[in-house]
Amino acid sequence: MSERPLQEPTLLILTALADRPRHGYAVTQEVKALSEGRVVLRTGTLYGALDRLLKDGLIEVHREEVVDGRARKVYALAPAGRETLSAAADRMAATAREATRRLGLTGRPATQT
Repeated sequence: MSERPLQEPTLLILTALADRPRHGYAVTQEVKALSEGRVVLRTGTLYGALDRLLKDGLIEVHREEVVDGRARKVYALAPAGRETLSAAADRMAATAREATRRLGLTGRPATQT
């Protein structure tokens, strides 16, 4: 994958799969929780993204199961996805540190409300 920054939905999907494999609906719920409700993935958007991430080798099908007579795939972060997510997290952390420094917030006590 290129060094281009990840779009937020992609970043959130990879993050949702970082700690354990999940099926599609669980991914949507985790993305919603991670984004505090800002990002709600519609079914078509989710499965389009999952197909692209599979093709790019960032995720893999962990297993397939049948639930209530319907086939369901469980997705997991692939090694390339873990590397991509780690690099993105490092870039974001570096940017956050620099923003904090430039705002003069380093070492400042938290304000009370």
